Amino acid sequence: MTALTRLRLSNFRNYETASLDLDGRHVCLYGANGAGKTNLLEAVSQLGPGRGLRSATLADLTRHGAETGWTVSATVDDQKIGVGLETDGNTSKRIIRIDGAPSQASDLADLIRIVWLTPAMDGVFRGGASERRRFFDRQVMSHIPSHGTAAARYERAMRERNALLERGHVDPAWADAIETRMAEAGAEIAINRAHVLESLQAAVDARPEGYFPKGDLSLDGEAEQAAAKGEDFKAIFEALMEAYRTGRRRDMAAGRTLAGPHRTDLAVIHRPTGMPAGDASTGQQKALLIGLILASAKALGQGGDGPSPILLLDEAAAHLDANRRAALFDELCDLGGRAWLTGTERFLFEAFGDRAQLFEISGEGGIRALE
Repeated sequence: MTALTRLRLSNFRNYETASLDLDGRHVCLYGANGAGKTNLLEAVSQLGPGRGLRSATLADLTRHGAETGWTVSATVDDQKIGVGLETDGNTSKRIIRIDGAPSQASDLADLIRIVWLTPAMDGVFRGGASERRRFFDRQVMSHIPSHGTAAARYERAMRERNALLERGHVDPAWADAIETRMAEAGAEIAINRAHVLESLQAAVDARPEGYFPKGDLSLDGEAEQAAAKGEDFKAIFEALMEAYRTGRRRDMAAGRTLAGPHRTDLAVIHRPTGMPAGDASTGQQKALLIGLILASAKALGQGGDGPSPILLLDEAAAHLDANRRAALFDELCDLGGRAWLTGTERFLFEAFGDRAQLFEISGEGGIRALE
């Protein structure tokens, strides 16, 4: 069980300094809007690889008026993690230290895995394909941290290809070299997505019937579908290479790459009604989304190849009735990980009983632990 037992902030968002000592239970933060509850969740999210739950730039995380960068430090399973922004004149960079030693973002994944749900994600089923793709890739990255590196390699190569296409004349040798890098990263992305989709669907199917309905998941990308059928890296790589090569004239006319893993969409069917999630009611979509996040965390906890998950649930209980809140808290307690939740009122967390540690967040950096 991953245990985050200490959290310290310096010049992070609205906190000049902040300190939370934790006892291993779930963490519930309540207080008025704007008090800084979500900022604490965001601080925890910085302890994992990636840019955190708001995808903010490093500079945006610095407290207004602070003369130095920010730091987030924590004790996780008796190991000390430090993440922050280090400034030196006109330059700044992210620094990561584990037990005082300089480390890489990839090292964080060996210690901590984080899954989150925020209000900004509520419209994922009604939004465009890019929103669903980002949502799903966040789940993939939680399970396979190297997925983010593969995605970054793919994006860099695709930008180069698109710049080449915009010139109106493509040198075949140059295009071959760029497309080779795209296909290598794209095949890795497709295999990662297919693997996590299978694990996530199995976790969805294993969840109990209840207030948070199950969904049927699929990916419409040809590379992902090939990976799901068991095709190996070489076959998927070659198929992507052929698609890029034969699509050059069409892509040149469009000025961008029109096929590949960057176009894949996640389809979700609301199982109780059989309708696409995007056509479900707002309440059905919210419940389905919570169920998917719970399944993702469950799959992480059962993987056996990494730490148990930390869930960050921002305002997740706000629009749930008392029975659904109680059901959510019961599932969280059965997951095998630890959850951090926020809400505006203390009563929202009553169903947790003594299974959670409660903090009142009062703004201006005020944090009060309650019995």
